Amino acid sequence: MNSWERFTVQGLTCVVTGAASGIGLAYAEVMAEGGARVTLLDIDAVLLNQQVDRLLGLGLEVRGEVVDATDRAAMYACFERIGQYYGHLDVVFANAGIDAGPGFLDCDGQRCPEGALETLEEAHWDKVLATNLTSVFTTLRAAVRLMKPRGSGRIIVTTSNAAMLNEAIVGTPYMPAKAGAASLVRQAAMELARYGINVNAIAPGPFVTNIAGGRLRNPADCAAFAARVPQHRIASTEEIKGLALFLASPASSYVTGAQIVIDGGQMLGRVD
Repeated sequence: MNSWERFTVQGLTCVVTGAASGIGLAYAEVMAEGGARVTLLDIDAVLLNQQVDRLLGLGLEVRGEVVDATDRAAMYACFERIGQYYGHLDVVFANAGIDAGPGFLDCDGQRCPEGALETLEEAHWDKVLATNLTSVFTTLRAAVRLMKPRGSGRIIVTTSNAAMLNEAIVGTPYMPAKAGAASLVRQAAMELARYGINVNAIAPGPFVTNIAGGRLRNPADCAAFAARVPQHRIASTEEIKGLALFLASPASSYVTGAQIVIDGGQMLGRVD
């Protein structure tokens, strides 16, 4: 295998959760464009069907399954169907996630009562943890059941640089949920290495997606986040495709338990 062939995903079977838009859609696109057979999972049936039809129109091998990533029984049944359909599973992107609402500061640095600890709704906390952390656990369990018998697989979890970097303008539940997902990646990588399954995380900084109602398309929010990035800009989801391809391909064969940050240098601190 030459150097370029190590980045091939041709013929691999792949599942992406939260795949109807944003970063999840970018994962699905790059895998399908590389010749993988991709199943897109999402709770939004209308948007999912639109994207699946669009990708099929491009001649790519994709299919869609409408499923709520927080519904364990539905997820296990969905992965069982995928296993029956393809016969095996090579790559999973555990990407489904939601925003956590406003932080305790707004974009102008003023206190935001809605995001304060004493007013944060407990049901909201539970929903964010269920989607951004517990659904990752569910996805891992479902994937491992298909990967272990073959002794190989790639699992890539979307965490965030918020797993390591606290943000006052981001809702409080988001940081502990993503930190928990990052810890789960390391724990799973330790356990699954002996079975030939690599588990890694992609930790994005600010990307323009539909999360938080497309918050980063709002000029004020975009400027607030961009000011914290040394590159002084927000990323396009196209810019995450190369990293996704690397972690899904044989090129990353000796990488497991890693969390790779892709944030334009935001972790380095603000540069004026």
